[in-house]
Amino acid sequence: QVQLVESGGGLVQAGGSLRLSCVASGRTFSSNAMGWFRQAPGKEREFVAARRWSGTATYYADSVKGRFTISRDSAKNTVYLQMNSLKPEDTAVYYCAATSVYSAVVRTSTPYKYWGQGTQVTVSS
Repeated sequence: QVQLVESGGGLVQAGGSLRLSCVASGRTFSSNAMGWFRQAPGKEREFVAARRWSGTATYYADSVKGRFTISRDSAKNTVYLQMNSLKPEDTAVYYCAATSVYSAVVRTSTPYKYWGQGTQVTVSS
């Protein structure tokens, strides 16, 4: 089992920045992928960013590429999502997720078995 706890959400003006954190506890393995997803009111959950727990490969949705950065601190079992140049359309509940085994696919929610409770990000115009 893996437990995920997100933090760092809040209210920010357009153009501002926030950093989300996701602390993982339990059985985390190097084969896991860690991802961030978001869900805005009335919309489906969508992929934001992902990376392998080990290695350097990162993956981003086109809508956040160049503005968001996913990183991790292995010593702290924490994955971060640095969000810069925020836009009102980034407003959503952001979820951290982890796969239980290796998956070549990381841009959809299907391979992710573990999910955090979500943290609200609101960007005002």
